Amino acid sequence: MADTVAVRTEESREAGGVAYFAYEERPRLLEGVRAYGLIVAMWVRSTMAYRASFVMTTLGNLAVTAFDFVAILLMFTHVDALGGYTLPEIALLYGVSATAFGLTDLLLGSMDRLGRRVRDGTLDTLLVRPVPVLAQVAADRFALRRMGRIVQGLVVLGYALLTLDIAWTPLKALMLPLMVVSGAAIFGAVFVGGAAFQFVAQDASEVQSSFTYGGTTLLQYPPTIFAKDLVRGVTFVVPLAFVSWLPALYVLDREYPLDLPQWVAFLPPVVAAGCWAMAGLGWRAGLRAYRSTGS
Repeated sequence: MADTVAVRTEESREAGGVAYFAYEERPRLLEGVRAYGLIVAMWVRSTMAYRASFVMTTLGNLAVTAFDFVAILLMFTHVDALGGYTLPEIALLYGVSATAFGLTDLLLGSMDRLGRRVRDGTLDTLLVRPVPVLAQVAADRFALRRMGRIVQGLVVLGYALLTLDIAWTPLKALMLPLMVVSGAAIFGAVFVGGAAFQFVAQDASEVQSSFTYGGTTLLQYPPTIFAKDLVRGVTFVVPLAFVSWLPALYVLDREYPLDLPQWVAFLPPVVAAGCWAMAGLGWRAGLRAYRSTGS
């Protein structure tokens, strides 16, 4: 039976005006999505109250993230290829990973604050509300300015698609949205899994960032420039390679690392589902083990 959340509603009887309470059961997932949307809407309204500040911070975020690709452009002023990959090919890897990570960072970027809440005890205020804690933590301090990263990734991806000479097929065309959506889901599972680890470590936001922000930086470069052990790690341990490397190599008609078969390019949705299952188990275990600060 699916988890449900009891939602209290207050109504007034016509006779005597006596207030009474009714409890309505809703599926926990739907209630979490609804609560997430309401919290996000609140933060968006707060952001839009200062539109000039929002525009400046968004442009600043866009400029800061753009420096990553500027560094790649500077490399190609001295070389014609990097690890056997041309600039447009690397731009495809960069654009996919940056866009996928940007979506996750926009929707779940506040998860790294969980360790702070565990340390100072403010997580307790979320536990007493009849709303899934994950939805509250994910939507907390929703920052619309993070859209700058998504815009920058889409611009680089557009440049790659315009300059690359790809023999397009229906499967290759389908692979592009599949990479972005599945990649965002995989990054999202890493965000949630990292947050679950903070229930134990309490100060592990930097460890989480090494797999999230560090992971997207890793994926912006071709796998041929990294050691095979590292490539194995991001393929079989923390499967970030399924975000962009493996499906993008199918689009580019490139050889796969580690002698992997070609059909692995179609596994990102399966890998994303598996990652979310593991992250969900970790989150539930961490939340059940939480015992407040003791203060």
